[in-house]
Amino acid sequence: MSAGLVLASKSATRRTVLEGAGVPFVTASSGVDEDMAKAELLAGGASPRRIAEALAERKALAVSTGRPEWVIGADQTLEFAGQLYDKVETVKSARARLQALRGQPHELHSAVVVARDGEAVWRETESATLTMRDFTDGFLEDYLAAEGEAALGSVGCYRLEGMGVQLFSKIEGDYFTILGLPLIGLLNLLRKEGVLRP
Repeated sequence: MSAGLVLASKSATRRTVLEGAGVPFVTASSGVDEDMAKAELLAGGASPRRIAEALAERKALAVSTGRPEWVIGADQTLEFAGQLYDKVETVKSARARLQALRGQPHELHSAVVVARDGEAVWRETESATLTMRDFTDGFLEDYLAAEGEAALGSVGCYRLEGMGVQLFSKIEGDYFTILGLPLIGLLNLLRKEGVLRP
């Protein structure tokens, strides 16, 4: 087996995805100021998909510099009506976000970059299109009461692995992409490089 694996993220969902797949890893904070990076990329005209790719790469490179391990950087962005949306901070804002998305499709762009010794060696970006149903105000209130602050953990204010799946009428895309870590290509790479047993 080759050098170990580091996840350059404190995301509980990404940790759970890797743990569920039986992948041994440790975590490390990248120290990347995501808000500043997003502002800089938006000012340069970057699309939401490109922003996810750039942030995933910055995280991977920040942690991998001077380290022999394989480092996974990942990021996800939500694009709605051509605009980038960030996480909300209150349940009131979550209500407004879900009302805006109601009955409409939006896209999730999930990027993953693997780096080693400060160099990006592999990358993949996948997108998924999710269409929310035209749910009632009553359902929305029940949903927010049940989810509470858990709804603030994702930019779309939902967890597909929970009650959030009831918000949707149609989902097109890979489940792991929606969770924020395109997994199948990553596993293929880790087997190829001897990080995981082939």
